[in-house]
Amino acid sequence: MCLYVCTSLTACVCVCIRGVNPGLSVHHLRTVALLMCFDRPGAVPVFIKTPTDQIGVSGGVASFVCQATGNPKPVVYWNKKGKKVNSQRIETIEFDDGAGAVLRIQPLRAPRDENVYECVARNSEGEDSVTAKLAIIREDLLPFGFPSIDMGPQLKVVERTRTATMLCAASGIPDPEISWFKDFLPVDPSTSQGRIKQLRSGALQIENSEETDQGKYECVATNSQGVRYSSPANLYVRVRRVPPRFSILPSNHEIMPGGSVNITCVAVGSPMPYVKWMLGNEDLTPEDEMPIGRNVLELNGVRESANYTCVAMSSLGIIEATAQVLVKTLPKPPGTPIVTETTATSVTITWDSGNPDPVSYYIIQYRAKGPDSKYETVDSITTTRYSIGGLYPNTEYEIRVSAFNSIGQGPPSARVEARTGEQAPASPPRNVQAHIISENTVMVRWEEPEEPNGQVKGYRVYYTMDPSQPINDWLKHNVQDSLITTIQSLKTSETYTIQVLAFTSVGDGPFSDPVHVKVLRGVPGQPGKFKVGKVTDTSIELTWEPAYNKEKIVNYELLYKPVKFGSLEKLTFGPRNSYTVEGLKANTEYSFSLAAISNKGIGAFTNELVQRTSQANVPRNFSVNLATKTSVLLTWEFPETSNPYRFTYNRQKMEVDARLRKAVIPNLQPDTVYDFKITAPEGNMGGLRHRITAKTSPPITIPVVTLFVLLRSHRNVYVVVVPLRRARGVIRHLKSPDEMDLEELLKDISQRQKDSRQQKQVDLRRAYITARFTPATLPAFFTLGDQLDYGGFENRALEPGQEYVFFILLHFHRLSQFPDHLLVLQKMYVASPYTDPVIAPDSDPQPFDAGDGLIWVVGPVLAVVFIICIVIAILLYKNSKRKDSEPGTKSLLSNAEMMAHHPTDPVEMRRINFQTPGMMSHPPIPISELAEHIELLKANDNLRLSQEYESIDPSQQFTWEHSNLEVNKPKNRYANVIAYDHTRVILSPIEGILGSDYINANYIDGYRKQNAYIATQGPLPETFGDFWRMVWEQRAASVVMMTRLEEKSRIKCDQYWPSRGTETYGMIQVTLLDTMELATFCVRTFSLYKSGNSERREVRQFQFTAWPDHGVPEYPTPFLNFLRRVKACNPPDAGPIIAHCSAGVGRTGCFIVIDAMLERIRHERTVDIYGHVTLMRSQRNYMVQTEDQYSFIHEALLEAVACGNTEVAARSLYSYMQKLSKVESGEHVTGMELEFKRLANTKAHTSRFVTANLPSNKFKNRLVNIMPYETTRVCLQPIRGLEGSDYINASYIDGYRQQRGYIATQGPLAETTEDFWRMLWEHNSTIVVMLTKLREMGREKCHQYWPAERSARYQYFVVDPMAEYNMPQYILREFKVTDARDGQSRTVRQFQFTDWPEQGVPKSGEGFIDFIGQVHKTKEQFGQDGPICVHCSAGVGRTGVFITLSIVLERMRYEGAVDIFQTVKMLRTQRPAMVQTEDEYQFCYQAALEYLGSFDHYAT
Repeated sequence: MCLYVCTSLTACVCVCIRGVNPGLSVHHLRTVALLMCFDRPGAVPVFIKTPTDQIGVSGGVASFVCQATGNPKPVVYWNKKGKKVNSQRIETIEFDDGAGAVLRIQPLRAPRDENVYECVARNSEGEDSVTAKLAIIREDLLPFGFPSIDMGPQLKVVERTRTATMLCAASGIPDPEISWFKDFLPVDPSTSQGRIKQLRSGALQIENSEETDQGKYECVATNSQGVRYSSPANLYVRVRRVPPRFSILPSNHEIMPGGSVNITCVAVGSPMPYVKWMLGNEDLTPEDEMPIGRNVLELNGVRESANYTCVAMSSLGIIEATAQVLVKTLPKPPGTPIVTETTATSVTITWDSGNPDPVSYYIIQYRAKGPDSKYETVDSITTTRYSIGGLYPNTEYEIRVSAFNSIGQGPPSARVEARTGEQAPASPPRNVQAHIISENTVMVRWEEPEEPNGQVKGYRVYYTMDPSQPINDWLKHNVQDSLITTIQSLKTSETYTIQVLAFTSVGDGPFSDPVHVKVLRGVPGQPGKFKVGKVTDTSIELTWEPAYNKEKIVNYELLYKPVKFGSLEKLTFGPRNSYTVEGLKANTEYSFSLAAISNKGIGAFTNELVQRTSQANVPRNFSVNLATKTSVLLTWEFPETSNPYRFTYNRQKMEVDARLRKAVIPNLQPDTVYDFKITAPEGNMGGLRHRITAKTSPPITIPVVTLFVLLRSHRNVYVVVVPLRRARGVIRHLKSPDEMDLEELLKDISQRQKDSRQQKQVDLRRAYITARFTPATLPAFFTLGDQLDYGGFENRALEPGQEYVFFILLHFHRLSQFPDHLLVLQKMYVASPYTDPVIAPDSDPQPFDAGDGLIWVVGPVLAVVFIICIVIAILLYKNSKRKDSEPGTKSLLSNAEMMAHHPTDPVEMRRINFQTPGMMSHPPIPISELAEHIELLKANDNLRLSQEYESIDPSQQFTWEHSNLEVNKPKNRYANVIAYDHTRVILSPIEGILGSDYINANYIDGYRKQNAYIATQGPLPETFGDFWRMVWEQRAASVVMMTRLEEKSRIKCDQYWPSRGTETYGMIQVTLLDTMELATFCVRTFSLYKSGNSERREVRQFQFTAWPDHGVPEYPTPFLNFLRRVKACNPPDAGPIIAHCSAGVGRTGCFIVIDAMLERIRHERTVDIYGHVTLMRSQRNYMVQTEDQYSFIHEALLEAVACGNTEVAARSLYSYMQKLSKVESGEHVTGMELEFKRLANTKAHTSRFVTANLPSNKFKNRLVNIMPYETTRVCLQPIRGLEGSDYINASYIDGYRQQRGYIATQGPLAETTEDFWRMLWEHNSTIVVMLTKLREMGREKCHQYWPAERSARYQYFVVDPMAEYNMPQYILREFKVTDARDGQSRTVRQFQFTDWPEQGVPKSGEGFIDFIGQVHKTKEQFGQDGPICVHCSAGVGRTGVFITLSIVLERMRYEGAVDIFQTVKMLRTQRPAMVQTEDEYQFCYQAALEYLGSFDHYAT
């Protein structure tokens, strides 16, 4: 590209520039060309910036800018009328780099300053000049449209590297252009490489500010009418000089050998320090890679312990900090144990630790010496001396010790051997026998005792003819080194009793059982091992070993009698080894004694044997197996017996053979309750034994709604085929379906999964089930005999020419209520009438041939059934309408009406079918009457609420056999909280593992949805795998946890998820993806993978952490917010929501009822808390465990109804605010006013301000009506002897993420200033936000509680002012606070917002939002873990706005949702009157909207 460039009026050259960016302007290209020209030697000056004519305002400013280039660099100066300017008001300011000058005239005076001004550029090669004209107009004569400065720059102090914005706004016609001067020279943003920008608004934004940016700035507005200058404003760039200090000290680490570790070291200062790592004298960080501020040392494969030093250095100093990396190893073996003491049952040992490093505890292993003996273990021993007890006497043991530390168990020490001392024998000699060997001599033999407890020194044989004498009076015979002896000189024909004991060096052991012997040759000895065999209620079997005898035994004699009352009986029988005594009384104790008889006479009798007969043949599992409309099948189990039994029902009797184990009771009335009693003959069972109540099925002509329930409740519809039998050409009498033996028929159900060969062997002449349907699959018509499978049953081909009838059988479970109010779940069947007889055709069935085939059979039967049902339903509906019109039933919705609304809601189904008296007297409540209803319940100290809660049916009549199985008992957290069998969650069984289908969990119905929830206990370590298996199998997406892991130092639930990374529980691999901890709940996201399955699923766990250890939450607001989050995140197609607390009944019940009722409110504007709790208790025991919980449910629903849903997506905030700004229909105020008024609906009772109202504290409250609630007040450490010293008017407030994230307090009074500093120190609050001036509207709003220039002491604390920064909208003060008691110090930063007007609220939220951001950014950088302390004057208005916006803005960032109403409501539950005025409330909305506008993705 070529340009002509003129160097003077007469000299022009053509300059060609190649490779030029086509986007450059001609002005830029000309400048480039000029520079190319004058870089050459000997170039005359050329102007590159020329002054323009200006119209100024009298008393104002005018500046002419002139810049030139040339070689050599020209000198630039200004002339007026041919002479250099020279005046106090006229100043020439040269550019820093020369070759340019600004002519500045201030203040302008007319007419003297009106002139033509000449700029001259001169060098050795020549000179050039250019002129500009200045005109001046008086202020009162300014033309229309002359520029006006609406907002000029203000004094600003900014820290180096921070962004400074100098504001400027101007108006005029046409719109003026804005330019900037700094120190009287023009500001050219294009030369700053983007660091300095002029914004569209006119403001000058200086990023990453430097010291050179400091100066005096002016904003200039120019249009065709003239030029206007703003007042100058200084920008100060503050360079802080702070020596380096560590903000994050490197921490010590313990790692495994070969492990890895990252050590972080962070240092701050101004200038920011460099940070490096060293090991001894070795630099680990290369010099040229040394980072600023933060250095993370990564160590891998560490084998040895070492100290690593972090060094931070700047021009102001060097500091060091050391971190120890300790490589953990297993402990070394302790020294060989030394035996210090032994007893018969214990060994005491001591040992040397052998470990220089700490040991957690020691483990002792010991075993008796022997080839098969195994070590037993004693662990958790914390001393180096221990006595091992419970050992066997006189036994040699091996003992060794090992140490245990945080890594694990180390190798064992060398073994030591020790033998326990002796003891007297613990057991008698075994198998003592006595035999006659001559007329007066008996040989006695025995075996060693089982537990000799040492070396047996000998035996003592005691014998006597009179065993009633004391043992010391018996004759005694000592034996050594032998197990046999003879006793001589005995009296012939006498019976002797013999007992033997063993003794050691310590003492005698116990006596053996007595042995009897008759001293008569040829007489048998005493029978051996006489004991009891099988026992029944009427018989006892006795067994023995034959008596020793040389003569043949010809008989045995048995003596027996009842122990308490009765005569002695004698039985004699031939040789045998057992005998059963018959005809005994049940449950009676008998004694037995036996002797053998030979031809020489009767031998000695055995010792007496005592045994009780068993209970009589009491029936077990006596139950109603099934019921039809005219019969009941009873079943039981009996021990073997042939006795007849009698059934009595409604005063009728029926004899039954007990061996059949079942009885059908026929000819009963439909839908009738019967009482069955089972008795037996008086002599045997003692009269009445068992009683059971049953109800027959309803007749087939039942209301359609009930039939619908029957179909739905168990979902089984059977088609039954009955072949007709003929006897001599006449069809045999056909019983009604209800009188058939349904048990035989229903054997088909258990057979349905057997193979087809077995099916074909079924007797085709008896009735059989040919198909099973559920309500969802039930066809209008059905073809019989098509040989297809229907629900697991083969639709067998019909026999050609055979005559059949058919009927439909409905199978369901029904809760029946009996006269004693007992609810029992019964298995029932309802049968249709038979069809007319049909003869099967000879050809195959034709499914679509209605004339010849049997397709019509099911259709007409169901049609007749349903027509009858509908007619009756209509009659019932009309009848209910008549009743409904009667007075006093305003709130009571009739069953028919409820069915019309939602025939699928489980609670309404229960009201229709299983109505308890309590449910009848507690109908659903319209939400318009809910507040009044709750007021009635709470009157008289909750009297009616207590009565209502107590009247709810506990529903504990259901079975829980699976929970009671021994294999499952350890899986129950609490013994009394079980899982009902009929609603329990059944896991897929694992082959070979008994009980693997069990988990303590039940399905719970929701609103219009069966099995909407699963209520379960907090998982135990042994059930983690089962829990995650349930989550997987149920396809659940949400787990609701209503407890913390530990409450009141008790474990409420074990941690069943990984803290980080991946853990495997059983067959489910669980990976933690994300954790979001908020103030009142925590959301964790997991990825689930099942071994053998390629699918990965995402599951969220919602843990509510704000439920108190005692009772219920004080307010339902946090809980309702939590519940909304759960519902919003749960996908519509997910499986049940799994809810648990500890037991899975109390808080879990609250969650389910509230969620279900909120769903109900959305659809029909009524609540049925009573009905839903009743329903839940029939599905899991104890649901909604306390009256407090029942009351909390009411409170939560009342708040939800009163407040509605005010949450809105961030992108919809603008339209929502527009809606709020309009006057509501039927109202005279806007939606915004109504919303604010709803906040004030609840007034706090004076009982909530206990401490604040004490006489010693009242003077500490700035306003009498603004005090902290007792439950949330900030407590100070009391000072002994000073009443009220624990009180300050301050409240804890939860933040978005952190519980107690803020302290809201009043502006300190003179008398509470010391308390204020004490509070900051004790609660570790290092950030203070002040939202008021000290005086406003002529009144004190806050006492100056800080020192201005020099340090001051407040009670224990010395406060030293360190720095003060005056920012455009706030003042930042830094204080060093020192506790004079121990010398500890910390920095406290106070942010005082100065732009809040004394009346009303700020016009814009932008500045306040920036202020909030600055406070929180400082907290993140420098703050401790303590709360941010916020105050205005009373500590509720502006303070409430600050905290509300802090929470709202953070939530917008993370969730994209806004709920000003609920946020303020939550704040008001923690401190009264937060966000005090409607203006402040509206400002929260306005600021949120402005904040939203700063994000492009929301703005669009």
